[in-house]
Amino acid sequence: MDISERQYKIGLYEKALPKDLSWAEKLAAARTAGYDFLEISIDETDEKLARLDWLPSERAEMNRLMADSGLPLRSMCLSAHRRFPIGSPDETIRNQGMTIMAKALQLADDLGIRIIQLAGYDVYYEESTDLSRKQFSENLRRAARMAAGAGILLGFETMETPFMNTVAKAMSFVRMVDSPYLHVYPDIGNITNAALDSGEDVLEDLESGRGRLIALHLKETRPGHFREIPLGEGHVDFDAAIAKAVQLGVGRYVVECWHTGSENWLEEVTQTCRLMRGKLDLSFSINDQMP
Repeated sequence: MDISERQYKIGLYEKALPKDLSWAEKLAAARTAGYDFLEISIDETDEKLARLDWLPSERAEMNRLMADSGLPLRSMCLSAHRRFPIGSPDETIRNQGMTIMAKALQLADDLGIRIIQLAGYDVYYEESTDLSRKQFSENLRRAARMAAGAGILLGFETMETPFMNTVAKAMSFVRMVDSPYLHVYPDIGNITNAALDSGEDVLEDLESGRGRLIALHLKETRPGHFREIPLGEGHVDFDAAIAKAVQLGVGRYVVECWHTGSENWLEEVTQTCRLMRGKLDLSFSINDQMP
């Protein structure tokens, strides 16, 4: 399929690349491997959180690097709320979480990022309670209003914990907030594991998000294991999931994998891109032929 005819974009998760690469090298590698964009990580580490405080000159430099490389950042994986959950019973921590939300929206605005993936946790390092759910819901409404002002979409990631490990659970909060700026950005690996535990159907779970799915993480998992599993070596049915996502109108996909020390990392992420593009091209072609 000619690139001009493609109805989708496929991105690469930043952590799929060696940590010691410069931003120029990361962008060049993702482009060489065949991806359309890179998904930046803002996780709970001090190193990644510091990105939220980049100076105007540093943001301008990133925009220059994106223009020079021909490959942009277009989504953000915001998992910093593990450490600073917006449902925390501690007001100081909740306020830090909302400050992170505000800074993430500003960084996204400055860099042209359109989607921020939110971690679906009310709290992470402590037990979920009625109070944490209440605080989470209240701050979620605030976050949606902030996103509306910035014109940036928020999408829940389906996680590995019972609080929000399915699209259906994420949709309960989406319906509650009822904002055009809050949606679901599922992780197909996580919902595959959730379906195995519950006996529910992965495709039916994706269907429950009809009209509110803004992107899809293409990640491999195994029963009880959620990270650092090479695509094709787990139990995720990527063909069926992609076909369903295409049917539901999803046009943004991100390969979520991790660099774990392999010297052949560029070849590996390139092969993964080719594999997933093949599945996407086929599914979009079939979908176009349907009445």
